[in-house]
Amino acid sequence: MMSNVMKAVQISDFGGQNVLALNTVDIPTPKVDEVLIKVRAASVNPVDWKIREGYLQPLLNHSLPLTLGWDVAGEVVATGDNVTSLAIGDAVYSRPEIANNGSYAEYIAVSADEVAIKPASLSWQEAAGVPLAALTAWQALNEYVQLKQGERVLIHGGSGAVGQFAIQLAKLRGATVYTTTSSRNTELVLGLGADHVIDYREKDFSTLEDLDVVFDTIGGETQDNSFKTLKKGGRLVSIAKTPEEDKAAAFGVNASFCFVLPNRAQLEKLAVLADAGQLTVTIDSEFALNQVAEAHARSETGRAQGKIIINVSA
Repeated sequence: MMSNVMKAVQISDFGGQNVLALNTVDIPTPKVDEVLIKVRAASVNPVDWKIREGYLQPLLNHSLPLTLGWDVAGEVVATGDNVTSLAIGDAVYSRPEIANNGSYAEYIAVSADEVAIKPASLSWQEAAGVPLAALTAWQALNEYVQLKQGERVLIHGGSGAVGQFAIQLAKLRGATVYTTTSSRNTELVLGLGADHVIDYREKDFSTLEDLDVVFDTIGGETQDNSFKTLKKGGRLVSIAKTPEEDKAAAFGVNASFCFVLPNRAQLEKLAVLADAGQLTVTIDSEFALNQVAEAHARSETGRAQGKIIINVSA
């Protein structure tokens, strides 16, 4: 018999890592269109600590206390009355709606249309590392800039979680991939399929010319210096800061900002790629539910090589 309470890592105030608390809360009851997932693993994304700090509150307007974490792999243990796509016992993964309570918890209720069957070839930890980062790369490259075969794309921060998926998805599209990273990550990104690796500490990427696409995961000066690498009519997409329209216009390029959305159909396609051996997940580090503060500290360094995983239940 399942108890009616669970452990969840929540914030009751915005602030530093010290606001993270391991609380005992009620297990959510799934609504008619939701499933209840027993969480095996979750993952940490920069959006988690940006929400924790309150940076995104003007945009998201969360009510507190809030359970953080918007990546999950686990199994369905209950379904709402209207759910026909999933059944109890299904192994699933999801990037749930970010307005709702998240996955740093023993259970999470998620809309069934945001949940897909987990890739069979991936562990719970690997599967938890896919949804948010891979959907971000998928939506940025396939929807926002519509990367095509034979195009040249510069992916910033190739060793980060989003960058790693972006390299792999761009290669599957038939693009030529340039990426920036530090020299210690050169082998990693080459192994994922990058054609040209630029050590950002040694070389100036902005001497590149006539690129078709730039995927900016960093913002700031990196974004500003990226415009001149594009050919006229080229496309820049950022997940770090909204590009300035007048700057883009001055260079004769198109620029957009991508904020990732849940998407079940895309998760299903990513699962097919993973099970075909065409999508690799690199795990940087793993933490327990009572170590979320340390996991956030790792994420906030900006130096994680791949995914930071929270192990919730065995």
